[in-house]
Amino acid sequence: MMRISYLRQRLHDLGAKPCHTERLLRGWIQVCSYDRKGSPAETFFPAALRNELPIIEAELDGLAHLHREYPAADEIARLLVKLADGQMVESVLLPRGGLCISTQVGCAVGCVFCMSGRTGLLRQLGSAEIVAQVVLARKRRAVSKVVFMGMGEPAHNLDNVLEAIQVLGMQGNIGHKNLVFSTVGDLRVFERLPKESVKPALALSLHSTDAALRAKLLPHAPRIPVEELVEHAEVYARATGYPVQYQWTLIEGVNDTDAELERITQLLSGKYAIMNFIPFNEVDGLAYLRPPAERIAAMAYALNGRGIYSRVRDSAGQEVEGACGQLRARAVRQDALQEGFS
Repeated sequence: MMRISYLRQRLHDLGAKPCHTERLLRGWIQVCSYDRKGSPAETFFPAALRNELPIIEAELDGLAHLHREYPAADEIARLLVKLADGQMVESVLLPRGGLCISTQVGCAVGCVFCMSGRTGLLRQLGSAEIVAQVVLARKRRAVSKVVFMGMGEPAHNLDNVLEAIQVLGMQGNIGHKNLVFSTVGDLRVFERLPKESVKPALALSLHSTDAALRAKLLPHAPRIPVEELVEHAEVYARATGYPVQYQWTLIEGVNDTDAELERITQLLSGKYAIMNFIPFNEVDGLAYLRPPAERIAAMAYALNGRGIYSRVRDSAGQEVEGACGQLRARAVRQDALQEGFS
């Protein structure tokens, strides 16, 4: 597991000054040559770093490889990414230069509607492995927005995620409001994010306003009242000027009720907020269903009519049966079968 801080220290030990480290990080993350501006690498970097540079570049290139790609629609594709140790995570190319990336292999939250958490948490991703997903995507097309909504709970890997956000915002040429930190709600997030020099936008996964139902849907999320979560999020939204994106996976007969609509209205009225309704993406072995399209549209329409900006965000994996975690699980099964026959 490589961290950006480890890379910085290694460069420092090789005689790199801040300007050298800046040049190298920009070249790697923006997928451009080091000599695009100013002096070429052979005269700009100190000799010890020049000698070590091929090894460092090979290690960075080896952090993440495309294992398989699943095109879904124009500008959309799911990428199954293999890490240096053979573990796999998922990234998603989104419209308008967006990219959704993973922060962990597996997840400890155990959301009942999500495949990622069904095997639990296998390991954390280092900050360099997180950034490497952006580099891999940029080798395919431009990336101007990164959302941390893939496999894993970013709050459970906070140091690495914040380090990745810092370098993407400073050396990666991505606007701070276009870096979106997603969480089920953790008080450490509200303590740390305001102190960061790169302050990302915040996405808060609610899925229900009812405490008992939310505990059932998100078994290992912190038991913090949704009212408290919203208040913390509102303070951050007003401080940064970015609205909070509330995430709500719509499941038929579970959290698509009129009662939930009433409580959402009470909870978010007057708040600097966007409600993202995400229709449930069917998962093998789960009995949950997505609501009818008419019901989905009606819920968004109702909230918009009450002054709460709402939109429907369809899962990018629906066309390829690739809800978060499904592609990895399928690939692991297939690889195991191939090994069994070999």
